[in-house]
Amino acid sequence: MFKDSQSFSSYSVDDLDAARDFYSGKLGLEAEKTEMDTLDLKLGGGQSVMLYPKPNHEPATFTVLNFMVPDVEKAVDDLTSAGIEMEHYDISDINQDAKGIARGDSGGPAMAWFTDPAGNVIAVMETPS
Repeated sequence: MFKDSQSFSSYSVDDLDAARDFYSGKLGLEAEKTEMDTLDLKLGGGQSVMLYPKPNHEPATFTVLNFMVPDVEKAVDDLTSAGIEMEHYDISDINQDAKGIARGDSGGPAMAWFTDPAGNVIAVMETPS
């Protein structure tokens, strides 16, 4: 039914200006405010994500955005250097090192998580070599 329909993903934030500063200033993405008072994030590959303000915003309890990177350790170091704190989870099937990197103990790729200013979870995931 929708195979030929254009689509996009979206999630809420509590402060569009803080989100624009974070996504543009810290992550280096093109982040433009739109006429609809939303934020359009331009992602690699021509994709985009819409962020919309929500006064009673509650952060998602799951990862809302994943960035594929060739070297997760370098990505984590770059994020940390930019002042972004990595998340550390106390979950039995996720074993993270001191930097917050899960090394794919259960067969998955190496990855790490951080949050945006609204508390939404974002991941960096190492592409298979």
